[in-house]
Amino acid sequence: MKYEGTKLPNFEPRESVDQLEIIDTEIGTGREVETGATIKAHYTGALVKNGIIFQSSHDFGDAITFSLSQVIQGWTDGVPGMKIGGTRRLVIPANQAYGSASPAPNIPANSDLVFDIELIDIVK
Repeated sequence: MKYEGTKLPNFEPRESVDQLEIIDTEIGTGREVETGATIKAHYTGALVKNGIIFQSSHDFGDAITFSLSQVIQGWTDGVPGMKIGGTRRLVIPANQAYGSASPAPNIPANSDLVFDIELIDIVK
């Protein structure tokens, strides 16, 4: 199944997001992510205004490894505190996402974003 272009499950689209929202949908039982950590995770990102998925690591097959110091502010602030094995939804206002920049054709400038993140591991 391809995720991109489909609707994010269990998400009600809305006009705007005022501040970062952190919603744990499943609490993990492993180690806890610290600020600036490098993690391995699956993610699915969608636009808040319509719930349409613009990218999912599931479409690539493998989880992605990256540092929380190299991602959008909403992730830098919203992922620490997660535990391995957990799933978290981040609802991110545009100013903590890509702001006035458009990083891809399917992410318009000034878009509020929502991400579902499945934490696989903490690399360092």
